[in-house]
Amino acid sequence: MIPKEARPGDDTAGLLFYLYGPGKRDEHVDPHMVTAWDPYVPDPARSEEFSISDLATLLDAPVHTLLGKKPPLHVFHVAVRNPPEDRQLSDEEWARVAREMMHAAGIAPHTDEQGCRWVAVRHADDHIHIVATRAREDGRQPDMSWSKLRMQEVARRFEVEFDLRRLTHADGTARRWAKTGETEKATRRGLTEPPRETLQRAVREAAAGAVSDTDFFERLAAAGLRVKQRVAPDGNVTGYSVALPGDRDGGQKPVWFPGTRLAPDLSLPRVRERWSGPPVKVSAAPAAMWRTAAEKVRAAADQLGAGGLHQGAGEVAALGDLIVVAAVASPYLVRSQIREAAYEFERASRAPAARRMEGQARELYRESTQVLARSVSSAGRNDTVAALGFLVALVTAVEASRRWHQAQEHRVQAEAAGRAGRLLREAMEVTAGANAAREYKPRSKRTAAARKGTGRRAATEPGTRPMVGAVQEAVPEHAREVLADPAWPALRTRLAEIEKTGDDPAEVLAMVAARRELNSADSVAEVLVWRLDGWLRQRGSAAASAKSTAATLGAGTGSSGPARKQSAPAPTRRPSGDKQHKGPKRAR
Repeated sequence: MIPKEARPGDDTAGLLFYLYGPGKRDEHVDPHMVTAWDPYVPDPARSEEFSISDLATLLDAPVHTLLGKKPPLHVFHVAVRNPPEDRQLSDEEWARVAREMMHAAGIAPHTDEQGCRWVAVRHADDHIHIVATRAREDGRQPDMSWSKLRMQEVARRFEVEFDLRRLTHADGTARRWAKTGETEKATRRGLTEPPRETLQRAVREAAAGAVSDTDFFERLAAAGLRVKQRVAPDGNVTGYSVALPGDRDGGQKPVWFPGTRLAPDLSLPRVRERWSGPPVKVSAAPAAMWRTAAEKVRAAADQLGAGGLHQGAGEVAALGDLIVVAAVASPYLVRSQIREAAYEFERASRAPAARRMEGQARELYRESTQVLARSVSSAGRNDTVAALGFLVALVTAVEASRRWHQAQEHRVQAEAAGRAGRLLREAMEVTAGANAAREYKPRSKRTAAARKGTGRRAATEPGTRPMVGAVQEAVPEHAREVLADPAWPALRTRLAEIEKTGDDPAEVLAMVAARRELNSADSVAEVLVWRLDGWLRQRGSAAASAKSTAATLGAGTGSSGPARKQSAPAPTRRPSGDKQHKGPKRAR
C-alpha cells in the first residue's frame, strides 16, 4: 500500500471535477465517494440534487473562516494505491484506510470533532484519492508535521491486516522507482521497462565490475549509454549523468538521470567507495574462475559482520556487487534467476547505516567479483558443472547476510536477502538438473523391454504411465511427502513432459534426485521441479544443437554417404511468354 502525497493546491472544485470525470484517457471507471468527514455528506455521483460544485463549497467553507492568515495553497491531496498483484479491496475497506490516513496525517484525528473536512473518491479498483482542505472547524490550521511518515506507518499496518504485499519502510535505502509518466511513456514507445530501470541495471553492472573512474565510465559507454560528467573548476569529476539513446523529452532533449536519482548507492562518491581500498589482486586462470570464486565466497561467508555494524554494511554491499557480476557471467540456463536474485538483493546490499569499506570479508567478495568480471569473456561462461559449486557457496553467503540483517533488526533487508536466497537456490537446483542431463545416457529399448522379467513394472506406452508410480520408484523415501506437497501437480507435469520426449520419467527423476541430498529442502517436490527444469532445458538445448548439426551436414557436399552416380544435368526449361519470371530491375 503506497500513500503518495501530492503537491498542495488552491482549486478544490477543479480537483474534484477531475476525480469524478473520465480522466485524461477515459481511465476513470465508476467514480464515487467511499467515505467523508461526515457520513451524511451526499455523493455527487449518486445524487441528482447535490453537485460537485456543492461538495467543493462545503469543503472550502472553513477556509473562509480562518482566524489568521489563510494558506495560499489550502488543498491537501493524497492518493493511496495498492500494487497490481494485491487483492481488490472493497469500498468499506478503503473507507477504513481513508479514515486512518486522515487521522495519521493530522487532518481529522479520531477524537477531535473540530478537524478538517475531507472526502475519499474511488474511480479505479486499486486506489483512492483523498481530498481535504487545510482549515479546521474551529478556525485554526491543522498540525500536519510528519504526515508522510505517519501515513506510511498506517500503510504498513494495513498490509498486515489485509494480507497485502508488505512494501519497504522508509529507511533511506529504497531504490528510486519509475514515475507514472515514465511508465506510460515507455508503454507508448513499446519498451519492456521504463528507461530508469534499464539505466539502473546497466550502471550497477558497470560499478560492480569497475576498478577505477576511467574503467567505470568506459564500461558505461560500452553498455551503450550516453554519459555526461560533471567537472568542477579545479578539473576534478564530481558527478555524472546517464541517458538512454532515443529517450528524449518534449523539447527533443536527452532525458538525463544523475546517479543519485537511480539509487542511493549509485552516486559517484558511493561508486568510488568500491575501489577506494588497495588494488584487488586476481591470480585465477579463466578456466578456474568458478572454483576460485567459490573458495573465496565460502571463506567470506564465515566472516561477514564480524567487524561490527559499519564494517558489515560494507561487506553486504560488496556481496551485492558480486551477485550482479555473477548474473552477467552465469550460464545461460540460470541467468534469468540470478539476475532476479541480484534485483531482489539490491535492497539487502544497502544497510541503513554508515558503511566502512574494509574488512576481510569485503576483500574476499571484491576478489571474487574481479575474478568473474575479468574471466566472463574468456572461458567458463556456460560451464554449469563448475558454476554449481559457486552457486552453493553464494547461497551460503546470502543466508549469512540474512542472519546478519536479522541480528541488526533490519527487517526489510532481511526479507530482501531471503527472496534473493530462494532465487539462488532455484538456480542451484536447475544447474544440478542440467548437469544430470549432460551425463544422462538413455537405456536402449531392448534393455527397457528386458525389465519385464526382473519383477519390476513393465514399460507402458507414452502418456499412459501413472506418475505416482514413477515417484514411488525413483524416490521411495520421499514419495509420501512429495505426493502431499502443493508442488506435486507441477512435478507431475514435468514428468509427463519427460515421458513425451521418449525418456523414462522414473529413471530421470532418480538421476536428478541423486545429484544432491534432499533432506534439507523445505519442499522436496519443488526442488525436484527445479532440477527437472534444468534437465529439460539442457536436453532441449542439446537436441536443438544436434538437429542443427545434422542439417548442416546434410546440406553439405561431404563424402561420408554412399557414392552417387553422376549424370549430365538436365537442361533447365524456362516458361515461355508471360510466364517467364523476371528478376529484379537494376537500380539506376
